[in-house]
Amino acid sequence: MSAGRVASVLVLALVVAGADWLAVADPLRACAPCLAWVVAGPFVLALLALAILRPAAPPPAAAPAPPPPDTPALDLLAALQDEGRLVDFLTEDIGTYSDAQVGAAVRGIQASCRKALEACVKLEPILRGAENEPVTVEAGFDPGAVRLTGNVTGRPPFRGVLRHAGWRVTGVTVPARQGCDARVIAPAEVELP
Repeated sequence: MSAGRVASVLVLALVVAGADWLAVADPLRACAPCLAWVVAGPFVLALLALAILRPAAPPPAAAPAPPPPDTPALDLLAALQDEGRLVDFLTEDIGTYSDAQVGAAVRGIQASCRKALEACVKLEPILRGAENEPVTVEAGFDPGAVRLTGNVTGRPPFRGVLRHAGWRVTGVTVPARQGCDARVIAPAEVELP
């Protein structure tokens, strides 16, 4: 509350207290409690009014909402779209194109998307070795990281053929896109004449 407003309320209380003092027939002979109430009452009421009428403190500023949990995935998808137009390729019906046309298009898309993926996600193979080479899976392996297929019987170590080395992420540096709706993977483009 401003100092001017407080001063004006206190001046008004002083005027009312002065008028009360003058209204009492003989202030020096009046009963002390009555005189105290007549003179001090306006100040008490003024202070009470100031306390009640004081503006409430503004509510604390709300913290910015955290990004939706899918935003990093959408940022990665946007990077793959921006660099290699992956979403365009995956959503297009390629059934009408010849294998040669698809192959020619895929080469460029693959190179661009690989570049975007390498910039955003660091990967390493789970198992070392080339596909179709013999491999041994020792006891204590992580079944979430190594999937056994075929005739799975007995106990480790398991000996088989590596069909896929698997991938493990060792680092993620997906750049967050600022100032745009996270759900907009690629803006529409309109070329003006």
